[in-house]
Amino acid sequence: MANGIMSRIKQRLKSMSFKTGVIIAITCVICYAISFGQMLLPLPAATKGVLWAAFFGLAKTFQYTALLILGKIGISRLKKALRLDKSANRS
Repeated sequence: MANGIMSRIKQRLKSMSFKTGVIIAITCVICYAISFGQMLLPLPAATKGVLWAAFFGLAKTFQYTALLILGKIGISRLKKALRLDKSANRS
């Protein structure tokens, strides 16, 4: 039963658009930045630990979700777009 639910979730995520996958990936980067950036705030160590665990967990969740949505072709498409941006900036 759990296997059927997981395969339905995976199939639904794969049917989402490339743009949705990129938005989820950007959200992942933001969560990573918050998870480590909050260490600079003057908060108690326990609070920092809880915030780090929460935002790092969210970042990992968004990362794997973006990978499922984008798939192999979407990842290569995103890499190609990033390479084009870098070469355009050099000119």
